[in-house]
Amino acid sequence: MRGADEVVYGRNPVRELVAAGRRPVREVWALPQVAEEPWLAGLPVRRRDRAELARACGNGDHQGVVALTAPYPYVEARDVLERSGPVACLDGAQDPRNLGAICRVSDAAGAAGVVITSRGSPGVTPTVCKASAGAVEHLAIARADNMVGWLQEARDRGRQLVGADPEGGRDYTDAGIAADAVIVLGSEGAGLRPRVARACDVLVAIPMRGRVASLNISVAAALLLFEAGR
Repeated sequence: MRGADEVVYGRNPVRELVAAGRRPVREVWALPQVAEEPWLAGLPVRRRDRAELARACGNGDHQGVVALTAPYPYVEARDVLERSGPVACLDGAQDPRNLGAICRVSDAAGAAGVVITSRGSPGVTPTVCKASAGAVEHLAIARADNMVGWLQEARDRGRQLVGADPEGGRDYTDAGIAADAVIVLGSEGAGLRPRVARACDVLVAIPMRGRVASLNISVAAALLLFEAGR
C-alpha cells in the first residue's frame, strides 16, 4: 500500500466507488471467494486473507473486500449552492458513523450536498465511507472554513436556513421548510453554536413522545431533509 492511497472497505462502499468513477481504483484486495465475483471483473484484484484485509482497514468489518484509491474529492462549499435540493450542513458533528449515516440519508433524500466544517469534523474517512454504504461517492461534500460566512452566502442566494434546536425550536412540520433549505445541525452533545443558531432563519424541533428525550443526529437529519422534499 502506497502512502498516498486511501482505503475504502465493505461491499457496498467498494461497489459504489467503482460505479461512481470519481476517483481511481488503484487496487482491490479481496478474499479468494470474493475476488471471482462478476462485479470486480476488469479491476486489478489481489487475493488476500482476512487478517491482511483487517490490517488494511483497521477492523474486521471489511466484508471480504478492500479498495485502494485516491483521496476523497471534496467540492467547493459555494458550488453546493449551485445544485438543486436541500443541503445538510453539519456544524460540529464529530462521530464518523453519524457523518456517514447523514451522507446516506442525504443521498436518499436527493440533497444537493453536505457541508461540514474544515476543523472539528472527521472528514470523509474509511469509517464514514462504510457507514454511508458508499453514498459519499455520489454526493457533493464540501468543507467550510467559516460556517457562519457560508450560511450568509447561502441566504444571499435565496436559501432558507433551518437550524435544528430540540430545546427552543418550533415543530418542524409547521415551519414551512423550503425544498432547497439548508438544514443546519450542531454537534452531538452541544448542539448548534450560538453564532450559528443566530444565523438561521428559523429553529425547528422534532416532537419527542417517548421517555428518552434524545434522537440520533442522523435520524433528525433524515426527518428534516425528507420534510424539505415533501
